[in-house]
Amino acid sequence: MSADRYYVGYTSDTLESRLYKHNHKHSGFTGKCNDWQIVYSEKFDSKITAMKREREIKRWKSRKKIEELVQCSEV
Repeated sequence: MSADRYYVGYTSDTLESRLYKHNHKHSGFTGKCNDWQIVYSEKFDSKITAMKREREIKRWKSRKKIEELVQCSEV
């Protein structure tokens, strides 16, 4: 099963560790699918700053805007 969605969230784990958890049937939204990939990441000096950025992106509620963010990072 594929979600065909973007997951937005912060973690204090390594990206690889978090991705492994998402792809190995844990409980919650991301556990329903096992084909998650990291397409974009940002690093922050504090958890508070990371959480603010997460909320900012989630407030967009726009797949198109998230895809533009991902595309800009690939350049």
